[in-house]
Amino acid sequence: MNPSKPVAVWRQIPGGVWALGFVSLLMDISSEMIHSLLPLFMVGTLGASTLSVGLIEGAAEATALIVKVFSGVASDYLGKRKSLALIGYSLGALTKPLFAITASSGMVLTARLLDRVGKGIRGAPRDALVADLAPTEIRGAAFGLRQSLDNIGAFLGPLLAVTLMLWWDNDFRAVFWVAVIPGALAVLMLLVGVKEPKHLVKARHGNPIRRANLRRLGKTYWRVVTIGAVFTLARFSEAFLVLRAQQGGIALALVPLVMVAMNIVYSATAYPFGKLSDRISPARLLSWGLLVLIGADLVLASSADWRATLAGVGLWGVHMGMTQGLLTKLVADTAPADLRGTGFGFFNLISGLAMLAASVLAGWLWDSHGAALTFVAGAIFSAAAWLMLRLDRRTRH
Repeated sequence: MNPSKPVAVWRQIPGGVWALGFVSLLMDISSEMIHSLLPLFMVGTLGASTLSVGLIEGAAEATALIVKVFSGVASDYLGKRKSLALIGYSLGALTKPLFAITASSGMVLTARLLDRVGKGIRGAPRDALVADLAPTEIRGAAFGLRQSLDNIGAFLGPLLAVTLMLWWDNDFRAVFWVAVIPGALAVLMLLVGVKEPKHLVKARHGNPIRRANLRRLGKTYWRVVTIGAVFTLARFSEAFLVLRAQQGGIALALVPLVMVAMNIVYSATAYPFGKLSDRISPARLLSWGLLVLIGADLVLASSADWRATLAGVGLWGVHMGMTQGLLTKLVADTAPADLRGTGFGFFNLISGLAMLAASVLAGWLWDSHGAALTFVAGAIFSAAAWLMLRLDRRTRH
């Protein structure tokens, strides 16, 4: 072996980051096996109304957003990321049997809330842990790798669910029981595969959300939060991609595979673009990502034909791969090391609220003016975000 030959970036990524990626992969397989079938199970088996499904999903996601802030703050205050991540993943794994034995919408609500509490607890500490473990010069690649592995789970879960439903003649509960296995494996992987870094800075500034500490986050961090919120306003919920696919005449049983296609593209692009983000200007890559999103919106607005839908969904996945890991890296780069958990918590909260607002607006446009105008509006918001980013870049150079 030539000693002067540079080591590939993926070989430089610490084993703990790889382990966290596989933890995300396994938990996503477990969760998506259930979540891809849950609306059908609630309406078809439990007799719930569509309104009930919407209320349960809304309450669950709102719960996760709130918990993310507190878990990020707690990880900074305690100086222990892994312990909180372990609690979050364990809670998520423990909810999976509840879906298999549930007999009412109320029990589904309980299981979903507990599951989202687990997601909220683990999210910010896990991202802060990736930042603590990864060397600064390859941090983008590290976040891209974790995101890529996470999205492999996001498309393997629904694929496995569809396969088992066909094999077991639509036995929802049997599929939900199988989902328990990857959830338990995720917890085991985190327990044995990830070690708290020795250089983790202990909390020495008291309460992380005191005014003095929030000031330490600085203007650069809050600019990243603002950019993340604007990006999210330009990109509403991916549920609208599924609805567009349904309009295009894709067989109902195959409509969920649209999200599988999006996650395949997302997974394939997240690591390469994460690695690229370590070498080029973040503003440039974010600008490219917005241009791709504009293209996706215009393609989806142009036609409901399945070919146009798949092309638009593919571009959407490329946009996600280009921007999501980069935004996470920017949070890690701009928040002080001892406030990273808090930084990720506030970033996730504000982006989540922006997603809620964008999705409400998209739903109103869809019902009032149709699908095409919804995606045209998305393209207009994306163009405005692109212009804002370009003007901000010019004023800073």
